[in-house]
Amino acid sequence: MDKDTILVLLNEVGILPLFYHADIEVAKEIVNASYRGGARAFEFTNRGENAFHVFSELLAYTKESLPGLAMGIGTIYDHETAQRFINAGADFVVTPCLNPAVGEACINANIPWIPGVSTLTEIYNARQAGAEVVKLFPGDVVGSAFIKAIRGPMPDVKIMVTGGVQPTKESIGEWFGAGAYAVGLGSNLFPKDVIAEANYPWIEQKVAESIALVKEFREKV
Repeated sequence: MDKDTILVLLNEVGILPLFYHADIEVAKEIVNASYRGGARAFEFTNRGENAFHVFSELLAYTKESLPGLAMGIGTIYDHETAQRFINAGADFVVTPCLNPAVGEACINANIPWIPGVSTLTEIYNARQAGAEVVKLFPGDVVGSAFIKAIRGPMPDVKIMVTGGVQPTKESIGEWFGAGAYAVGLGSNLFPKDVIAEANYPWIEQKVAESIALVKEFREKV
């Protein structure tokens, strides 16, 4: 899947599920449920010692079994780690902070780089370094009013919000009403008790409901 297609998919669906689990079978079930719910991009977060091994297996599985799904890696801080996951086949890279060296690795591989930002200066520097979409993080700390404010000097900026986004009509409406390009959802889509119960239909339904809320909001605008 080429870079432009991934970015368009991210915007059209509006929801990017993000998740980490050390057990490959659990990770497969989570991605499957998200895919059935309508997600077409998924961020596996690099948050455990087993992350690279699980991601590699998960990527091979999704390429064979889930057509049209872009599988990215998140929580990447440095060029070396980014390159390792890119070499493994990551479709895109998401970072919690702005490191142009990671962006350089992504640009050279012609895949999307979505760096974390929380100020106007960081957004400017990220775009100068080649980012086409930036990640506002932590969203619940910075607030939706920030997006509205920066769209004055930067009307064409594409912002994905992560951190504190809820899979509710109020939260979706707030962020997309402010001008979000997409939102990232983690623990609110994948509660620990739901995973412990292996209640994957609940996750599928919650993903589907979240995507439907984005569509509903856009149709009203």
